[in-house]
Amino acid sequence: MESVSTLTTLKQSGDVLFLMLGAVMVFAMHAGFAFLEVGSVRKKSQVNAFVKILTDWAVSTVVYFLIGFPLAYGISFFRPADELMQGAMGYNLVHYFFLLCFAACIPAIISGGIAERAKFWPQVIAGGIFAGLCYPLFESLIWGQNASLLQGLFKSIGGLEFHDYAGSVVVHSIGGWIALPAVLLLGARKGRYSQGKSHPLPISNIPFLALGSWILAVGWFGFNVMSAGNLDKISGLVAVNSLMAMVGGILAALVAGKNDPGFIHNGALAGLIAVCAGSDLMHPLGALLTGAIAAVIFVYGFHIEQEKLKIDDVLGVWPLHGVIGTWGGIAAGIFGQRCLGGMGGVSFISQLAGSLVAVLFALLCSFLVYGLLAKTIGIRLNAEDEYAGPDLSIHKIGAYPEDHIR
Repeated sequence: MESVSTLTTLKQSGDVLFLMLGAVMVFAMHAGFAFLEVGSVRKKSQVNAFVKILTDWAVSTVVYFLIGFPLAYGISFFRPADELMQGAMGYNLVHYFFLLCFAACIPAIISGGIAERAKFWPQVIAGGIFAGLCYPLFESLIWGQNASLLQGLFKSIGGLEFHDYAGSVVVHSIGGWIALPAVLLLGARKGRYSQGKSHPLPISNIPFLALGSWILAVGWFGFNVMSAGNLDKISGLVAVNSLMAMVGGILAALVAGKNDPGFIHNGALAGLIAVCAGSDLMHPLGALLTGAIAAVIFVYGFHIEQEKLKIDDVLGVWPLHGVIGTWGGIAAGIFGQRCLGGMGGVSFISQLAGSLVAVLFALLCSFLVYGLLAKTIGIRLNAEDEYAGPDLSIHKIGAYPEDHIR
């Protein structure tokens, strides 16, 4: 009996350590979000990018602990600490930490789209609502305590439940499609479009942009692989599929983006976003193709968004996370099929339905939240503050203070 108890304790401890390491890796991705944005905006907006993402992380931590995680999984932490440790070495606590990192991706994704002209506190409020209420509600319908409601509908339509192993749809699509109404309601940055013509605004730092992409890419292996939740469920297929999708995205962006460094580094992210949903199902060559298609979607989608539709989405988060997240959900229903070398057990119809439902849910939540904020406290900086830049107008200091010494 003692040996059985010891083995149980070791397994529980291993699961806690496994998920905690995954949480730390995904937490590190938020530094990637920050550097990606800092490199993609002008110098006068760099401090704001860092502060926004760190503040959104802090707010998300609190609201997801108090509201979001209990809403998604029916587990409340309003109990004595010794009770929280009972049963599985505090597994629910570290599970919260891991899934918090997913929830906090929502405001981090939005941040890149609304950069350089959004008010600070309205966005903090919006991020808290999305991380504490909107995202956990959808999470509960796909992964959590209310999954039987929506998954039952998908099963009745497509024969199988909707499959999203690591969040192409639940995290990235939701975040990207939430960002779109915010960008539209804010309007373009001053000078971005004039007299019907596009005037691209220069970015500040390619090395920072590249650093952000690298940090995200490394952390993504925690995002995908540790979504197994338990050490005994770890999958080498998930790891290699993540790698192959990332490489497919890089190579396709290299060609489609004509060697542009911004497209190449975002191409890696496009592949990783797309493979999340089906990373446990696809053959590695299917993952490679999934990532390559995702990068092509981003390169041409970014051009259409910016130049044809004239939507000033600074980091292109709608095509990168929204559209490609949707593609990832659908791709799982294609390349997960046995006839294409996949594991099977996935329905194309269910994947299509689930991906589209996420789009509608995200748009509804975003228009409600940002529409209300726009009508009440406002969401855009005034012309003078925008011209000075959010670093000086909001935080009273620039990224390079010595430049302001007289």
